[in-house]
Amino acid sequence: MNQRYYSLDVFRGATVCLMILVNNPGSWGHIYAPLEHAPWHGITPTDLVFPFFLFAVGNAMAFVMPRLQQAGDGVFWRKVIKRSLLIYAIGLFLNWWPFVRFADGELEANGWTWINGEGKLVGVRILGVLQRIAICYFFASVIVYYLKVRGAFLLGAILLLVYWALCLAGNPSDPYSLAGWFGTKIDLAILGNPHIYKGEGIPFDPEGFVSTLPAIVQVIFGYLVGDYISKRGKHIQQMEDNAVKGFEVYQTLTVLFIGAMGLLLAGYVWSLSFPVNKKIWTSSYVLVTTGMAIAVLATLVYFIEVRKVRGWWTKFFDVFGKNALFVFALSAFLPRGLRLIRIPNGVDAKGATAYTNPWNFLYDKVYKFVPGDPKIGSLLFALTVITFMWAVCYWMDKKKIYIKV
Repeated sequence: MNQRYYSLDVFRGATVCLMILVNNPGSWGHIYAPLEHAPWHGITPTDLVFPFFLFAVGNAMAFVMPRLQQAGDGVFWRKVIKRSLLIYAIGLFLNWWPFVRFADGELEANGWTWINGEGKLVGVRILGVLQRIAICYFFASVIVYYLKVRGAFLLGAILLLVYWALCLAGNPSDPYSLAGWFGTKIDLAILGNPHIYKGEGIPFDPEGFVSTLPAIVQVIFGYLVGDYISKRGKHIQQMEDNAVKGFEVYQTLTVLFIGAMGLLLAGYVWSLSFPVNKKIWTSSYVLVTTGMAIAVLATLVYFIEVRKVRGWWTKFFDVFGKNALFVFALSAFLPRGLRLIRIPNGVDAKGATAYTNPWNFLYDKVYKFVPGDPKIGSLLFALTVITFMWAVCYWMDKKKIYIKV
């Protein structure tokens, strides 16, 4: 990406960094509230991570789409289909990985489905974070390619309204509850019970097909903002020598901030009847998180591009942004693989041998015993994971290794 849009790399890198942080605590039972998702309605800093990443996907699309439009339909479809399938396949691979599990102390192969210890049929989860990214990228790309800026904005607004109508029509009496949301029945019919997420206590997938509909709009909005910056941002490097260009830069930032505040206001007003909710990805949630993303990005553009405030903090996040999908996949691949290596760790409550593994060893042997609130040790472990992942990204950046999908 062009150096004058360095702030977009920092924004994407900071998002990935936070995503790794919240996904890798030392203990899921000891997490500070801001690093947890909202139980249902509402929003926490953790609930900003995924929509910010989808917004960043749209930003990046704005700098690639002009070349695809010039290359023609054939190149566009080959590029978009290939990238979408690869991202989806990586997500499915990570859900299946490491293809084996411990059962009664013995390793057994994980097929597409298997019987768990409770005698229930379970299977590989078909959807997930990367799968949603792939689906949103595909449909947003097609919409933007054929409908251009105005058409994409209009269709995005229509999709948000349609999703609201579908929620109401699907279950007028209880449209926004875990048990009452209409999308679960559709996801179950498509995916099947064994292949759907059950982390909420019942079959319910927060990355299901139905709630992906409004998430597509998150990428479209990211594209619209990226397109605006790419067209107006050419003046940024010239502003020191040209007062007119300087005025245009501040005008650009003002428009971004006004747009952010407008989306925040619209989103919170809408939330009075359509609550902000990440798990069913409500339309009000799209507006609120997009407004926040624009405000953060505009702030970064001001300080990094206009005021030239750069240093260790920009470099820290920048290296994450240059290998964003790779490092996110690595942060899921490593712990799941290393947990196959069992290290004796005393005895459990039943007197049987307890085990740890190379991934959890540091937490179980060191951070778990940090004095004070156990959340401190859990957070220190997550920060250690961030440090390790940053070291990998930093080395790759030094070697000019950039893994693109």
